[in-house]
Amino acid sequence: MHDIRWIRDNAAAFDAGLASRGLPAQAMPLIALDDERRRHVTKLQDAQARRNAASKEIGKAKASKDEAKAEALMAEVASLKQAIQDGESAEKMIEAKLKAALEVIPNLPLDDVPKGSDEKANKEVRKVGTPPNFSFAPKQHFEIGEAMGLMDFETAAKISGARFVVLKGALAKLERALAQFMLDIHTAPASGQLGGYTECQVPLLVKDNAAYGTGNLPKFEGDLFRTAPDFWLIPTAEVSLTNFVRESIVAEDQLPMRLTAWTPCFRSEAGAAGKDTRGMIRQHQFSKVELVSITTPQTALAEHERMTASAEEVLKRLGLPFRTVLLCTGDMGFASRKTYDIEVWLPGQNAYREISSCSVCGDFQARRMDARFRRRDGKGVEHVHTLNGSGLAVGRTLIAVIENCQQADGSVTIPEPLRPYMGGLERIAAA
Repeated sequence: MHDIRWIRDNAAAFDAGLASRGLPAQAMPLIALDDERRRHVTKLQDAQARRNAASKEIGKAKASKDEAKAEALMAEVASLKQAIQDGESAEKMIEAKLKAALEVIPNLPLDDVPKGSDEKANKEVRKVGTPPNFSFAPKQHFEIGEAMGLMDFETAAKISGARFVVLKGALAKLERALAQFMLDIHTAPASGQLGGYTECQVPLLVKDNAAYGTGNLPKFEGDLFRTAPDFWLIPTAEVSLTNFVRESIVAEDQLPMRLTAWTPCFRSEAGAAGKDTRGMIRQHQFSKVELVSITTPQTALAEHERMTASAEEVLKRLGLPFRTVLLCTGDMGFASRKTYDIEVWLPGQNAYREISSCSVCGDFQARRMDARFRRRDGKGVEHVHTLNGSGLAVGRTLIAVIENCQQADGSVTIPEPLRPYMGGLERIAAA
């Protein structure tokens, strides 16, 4: 959520930020709404001041036995009371209109974010690892998984429809192993750019105000699954974790607050018709290890680099080739000011595919949540800055392991770091 006071003082910069996202200028209409609100506030204050003064005058008129004046003043007070009530209703309507306009406007990108309308303008920051060379034509994950009898889309479709999967046996265990492996990395004692996250078990159902706080509502209602009035399945644990600080003031000494959770995630994929219809790339239900940081404004950008490095570390230890790209203004998420996408190499697709997005959101979500912190010196309260990232998407990591570690006979070699989590198993073959 944007601060209308900041928009008033920085109208040109606000519109320039929107323009970089391909959106029209909106400062002037917003300021006009705020001007209207301010006029109503002034009228109400004047009316209330006059009502208070008239009320005092009534007593004086009665004391001097000027009944005519007293009656006139009482009539004026009654009229002012009604005018104030009407004015308060009008003010609330204008405030609601202004809020509705502000809450669907995306965050403004930072200055170093490349300008562009789509992924073609994204900037590669680094590339790690070399895609494997196979002596055979590499297959996609679903071809391998189905051939082994451990990845079952048909049964899932009978139960729930398209974009679901049943994992069995060693593949189900491998997904669990990957999540535990990620959590062990992220929850290790903080050291440099790694560790220090507190593992949490969080609600999978959240209320309207929680989804609103992270920017999922109202603009992206169609991307969520609603289960009952005021309850939504989380699209990512970012929603639950970030809302830990909603409607609160934390001490600066508590920051940075680093949180992680492994949860199922649920997305309707409303805008993904026809995309990745085969396999596990784009599912209605998937699991993810989420990273969330709550910081001061001064440390947010350094925390962003740290979070990205933490997510990259998982792929480095697994030996999976990847690249990290800085998203352009037209490809960033709604709440983000700057986003790094980590893309893992998938031999079956002969392409890099997103496996993590790490975003710094400034105070955009904090304003929606009313999340603040008190300075160490006690001289002020400010909004916190929030960050979130995948550390990693577990299902997509499973895909990457299957495709990068596939063998000519259809089996999959388990990366060495995962073998202790798999009871020493070194290879997955047909059931």
